[in-house]
Amino acid sequence: MKSLMLGNEAVARGLYEAGVTVVSSYPGTPSTEITEYATQYDEIYTEWAPNEKVAFEVAFGAATGGARSFCAMKHVGLNVAADPLYTASYIGVNGGMVCAVADDPGMHSSQNEQDSRHHAMASKTPMLEPSDSAECLEYTKLAFELSEKFDVPFLLRLSTRISHGRSLVELSPREEHPVKEYKKDVMKNVMMPAMARLRHVEVEKRNEAIRVWAETSGINRVEYNDTSIGVICAGSTYQYAREALGERASYFKLGMVYPLPVDSLKEFAGKVDKLYVVEELDDIIETHCKKHGINVIGKEIFPVCGEFSQSIVRQEILGEKLSGVEYDKPVPPRPPVLCAGCPHRGLFVALRNLKLYVSGDIGCYTLGAQAPLAMMDTCVCMGASVSGLHGFNVARGSEQAKKSVAVVGDSTFIHSGITGLINIAYNKGISTVIVLDNSITGMTGHQNNPANGLTIKGDPTVSVNLEALAKAVGINRVVVVDPFDIEGTRKAVEAELASEEPSLIIARRPCALLKTVKHNPAMVVDTEKCTGCKSCLKAGCPAISVRGEANKGRGNAIIDPNQCVGCEICAKLCAFGAIGFREGK
Repeated sequence: MKSLMLGNEAVARGLYEAGVTVVSSYPGTPSTEITEYATQYDEIYTEWAPNEKVAFEVAFGAATGGARSFCAMKHVGLNVAADPLYTASYIGVNGGMVCAVADDPGMHSSQNEQDSRHHAMASKTPMLEPSDSAECLEYTKLAFELSEKFDVPFLLRLSTRISHGRSLVELSPREEHPVKEYKKDVMKNVMMPAMARLRHVEVEKRNEAIRVWAETSGINRVEYNDTSIGVICAGSTYQYAREALGERASYFKLGMVYPLPVDSLKEFAGKVDKLYVVEELDDIIETHCKKHGINVIGKEIFPVCGEFSQSIVRQEILGEKLSGVEYDKPVPPRPPVLCAGCPHRGLFVALRNLKLYVSGDIGCYTLGAQAPLAMMDTCVCMGASVSGLHGFNVARGSEQAKKSVAVVGDSTFIHSGITGLINIAYNKGISTVIVLDNSITGMTGHQNNPANGLTIKGDPTVSVNLEALAKAVGINRVVVVDPFDIEGTRKAVEAELASEEPSLIIARRPCALLKTVKHNPAMVVDTEKCTGCKSCLKAGCPAISVRGEANKGRGNAIIDPNQCVGCEICAKLCAFGAIGFREGK
């Protein structure tokens, strides 16, 4: 039977068909849907872990115990999981283990554009890269077979276009793989220096064996057409090149992107007149080819930054530019904004005019950095707001500490903010940290987390008590505020900044998009009172706009009843009482 599937959905189906029994992940676009789809299969135990390091370690522990296991993360998540990854490559597996990492060329939802193939090379962990949904399923199953055959975890590299693209896949029944017997083996499983030195030798032998296998296994595919042009590619770039060049070129499609082949690449190079490497981001394949004496054209014509496209490949190789529609005026930008009724908006409005340094973090609230809120100074990685604020204040002194805060979401705080808070308390800092607790992991699509008391399947479980946690690590001043109470929140922030000890403020109100949240009626604008001053627009709410030529050409504010949830933030910004609820509501 065939089915049209997202790449991520196909990976999840591959997990099912491969007999996987344990999946642990942390949500991160574009990888999130893999684990969400995996929850549909009752044969697979699934969970959201607090962060990617924990997820990888859970999966590795399950593999050590003899089960086939899996974890998924986005490219920056692999940074977090790098510590266990590099040593797991030395140890190997018992049951098969696969880690899917989804890169984000073009940075559609990420703070950097890293190339995860570097992690494969540095950790000496083999990596497969599918080019469509069918291969997502096929390569997932193959990765488990190879993991057990060669005694090593396998990486499966995806990208935004592969994860979120759809194509047909052929479905097969599940193959059960009973949990293997566990045998204690200290020399293999305990990586003390003496054991690790011996294991490194085995790792090099293993990777050479994998390279030799890949040369003739069919995982790397050659397609001969016109041999005047040859293209080496993998994943999404195979699709771009195939669509752009068609039968006018021959293709060496890599399925295994680490370790890379040598002999078969040389053979292909000898049969084409001009050879190109088409790879997004870094010149990993190109460098490998040149190292082995294969003359290729790569980054001298292709960009290092951003996503590729069929147009880019066609233009750079054939010199043909496709015609398109050109506008004589620039198209207005439409940056993402906080949703109407978002509780984070209330917090940022409360912080406005306090002239604070705001150490930011990863989540929906990062959008508060944009105008008109413009209430964030930095954003590095998950948890960095807390640790970074401490460093900023240590460098600039106690007076600066009274003019600066960190903002971090509840899921992000659990992920990697807690250790930063411990650091503040332990080192006698006086920083003020604000946890924006909206009861969900919002930006990646409403995944549950350890702070909201629900499992990945929505079952009730224990929840982390943030107030008790803060006190347990040495934070004595803990305050809970409602971010829609603008004045109350502002006063609480001012009080904690004035104190001579560290503080944790919890701005608690659930995400406006949660199905369990009941909203007020939509608000309306009294056009007789509205002066067109546009103060309400300073909230940055997408439900508010200004229309018309009234009020000396300034127009009147208008509120879209289909978006407004009656949070009243705009009403609190209006000095003329022009915004309120409709009478009788």
